Amino acid sequence: MKNHLIYTLSGMLFLLTSCDAFLNQEPLDQLAPDEYMTTETNVASYANDQYQMLPTHGTYGYGTFESDQHTDNMAAMQPSTLYAPGYWRVGQSDGTWYFGNIYRCNYFLENVLPAYEANTITGNRENIRHYIGEIYFFRAFDYFERLRTVGDFPIITKTYPNESEILTEISKRSPRNEVARFILSDLNTAIEMLKEQSPDGTKNRVTRDCAILLKSRVALYEASWLKNFKGTAFVPGGPGWAGANKEYNAGYTFPSGSIDNEINFFFDEAIAASQIIADKHTLTTNTGYFAQNPEDTENPYFSMFCSTDMDKYNEVLLWKRYDWAQGVANEVCEYACTGNHGVGTTKSMVDAFILKNGEPIYASPMWADENNSYWGDNNMEHITKNRDTRADIFIKKPGQRNLHTPPQGTVAAGREYETKPDITAATVTDKYNTGYAIRKGLNPDGKYTANTQSNVGSIVFRAAEAYLNYIEAYYERYGTLNDVAEEYWRTIRRRAGVNEDFQKTIRLTDMAKEAETDWGAYSAGQVIDATRYNIRRERRCELMAEGLRSMDLHRWRAMDQMITKPYHILGMNLWQEMYNWDWYKDGSGNSILKEGENVSSRNFSTYLAPYHITANNIAYNGYRWHMAHYLDPIAIEHFLVTSQGGDLNSSPIYQNPGWPMIGGGTPE
Repeated sequence: MKNHLIYTLSGMLFLLTSCDAFLNQEPLDQLAPDEYMTTETNVASYANDQYQMLPTHGTYGYGTFESDQHTDNMAAMQPSTLYAPGYWRVGQSDGTWYFGNIYRCNYFLENVLPAYEANTITGNRENIRHYIGEIYFFRAFDYFERLRTVGDFPIITKTYPNESEILTEISKRSPRNEVARFILSDLNTAIEMLKEQSPDGTKNRVTRDCAILLKSRVALYEASWLKNFKGTAFVPGGPGWAGANKEYNAGYTFPSGSIDNEINFFFDEAIAASQIIADKHTLTTNTGYFAQNPEDTENPYFSMFCSTDMDKYNEVLLWKRYDWAQGVANEVCEYACTGNHGVGTTKSMVDAFILKNGEPIYASPMWADENNSYWGDNNMEHITKNRDTRADIFIKKPGQRNLHTPPQGTVAAGREYETKPDITAATVTDKYNTGYAIRKGLNPDGKYTANTQSNVGSIVFRAAEAYLNYIEAYYERYGTLNDVAEEYWRTIRRRAGVNEDFQKTIRLTDMAKEAETDWGAYSAGQVIDATRYNIRRERRCELMAEGLRSMDLHRWRAMDQMITKPYHILGMNLWQEMYNWDWYKDGSGNSILKEGENVSSRNFSTYLAPYHITANNIAYNGYRWHMAHYLDPIAIEHFLVTSQGGDLNSSPIYQNPGWPMIGGGTPE
């Protein structure tokens, strides 16, 4: 049990993994621990290995661009138990109560900081300082992951001996706002130590601006969480907060004096950090068009997401380079040519994009004006006509050209032109799960695609998020927008090819209509005001398929309404017109669409409902929610190894709200 505790809590067995860790190259060979204090090269090698924490495309599938699955933005071929109360259960072991990455960072700092201060590490001292700053950044990054998944969490800054009594003691959970403050402290240290430009001169390593942007993200997250969950067991001191039952957290008071002061503290931090980045980094130009032919003018905004060299974009702060020569490639182009690895974009996501004139789609008389009106969704070929150019360039339509010069003899060669969506396919290679698919990351120049592999880069941080963070943080803090926030918003809309008058959009927004499909229209089960909603809408459209939607929905507390009202994921408008396409008929002219077998029934909805096809689907009756699902359950092994005599309540760890301390248990 003692050894199990050591492994569970701290990952005391010191190993360097050799997976896809460094954004510019494969990780280097393992080095003996005592070497890390001796040379700049070895210090850098240790830092390299921590890059495995960052989200990137990986090797297989649609990579980053499928990471919005299991939200109202995108739907995988099978639903998540997150939206099926009773199916997500407390684990017996493992889970997100995890310290491995934190341990590696603490081990480094314990050994390298004294050597750095004693000036015994050979090499460029400023570079060594930068690599130490990277470790502070990565410790903060992993702590943010713990904050988002489990909330209250132990703050551990050093390694400990293999003694169960000591390790049990340090298992005490700090209130989540204290964890967030600790993360900001680590990021402040990283900001002090990191260079503005990485030692290798590329954007494949963390820099000072990356730490500042992450700081704005963390601060906005915690401020939003505390504001939206205030008065619940999900915040320190709230009714039912389990931390109050532990002696070490009993009578807890916020360092700023109150939860309202704490909320304002984090919003202020988000405002200050995001403005630094937004004022420094310009947004990439958008021509508003997706180039269909090699001779067409390139759209830099589109190319930014599919380039093999992203250093040239001022908006990009950090990205991962893929290189065939080093055996590092991905399948992003292949799946962008087809159905996005079986992850379909939803009707809700498509409907979020407004018209170029600034009107929501329902505020425009359909087909009244060829150049300004909404053209409906009955035919996918004109679904994005007259709309926000982000929809037009990223949402695929049948007949468009995907690849300019596809290589012969590869899978990708068959996807030169976009076909009608294959909604009945059984495999992730071909399946258009909702009928809608996007092409973020698709490099139309076929020379970058061979044998289904591509070497397009993967953006980790880009400056547009800072613009959005500032707008939201300022409005949430003050209930209005200042000149800076308004200019940032106009800049984003200008880049999107949309009327810059966001007040026009706000005036024409019907929150009852938006609340029908957009989870971001809610907080704590209540429909929010139109300004707050349109700030969220802008964020949703700009960051589509970049992996931030789930994070946003959680901090907004945007799923409460599904506790009592099921939500059905919908896709293309199949049964109004498109069902009759020849594409969906066999050689005899008979439909291949079988209601209740491979597509949903027209009697249920005119829109394709991918989870309402067969009754054995756990989401057949719609997505449902349970409050406990806002945080992960802590697995039972962690209570067992820190308790006495088998009494789980003697553990210093407490379970997250609504979850039982029973392996296999479901929320109360």
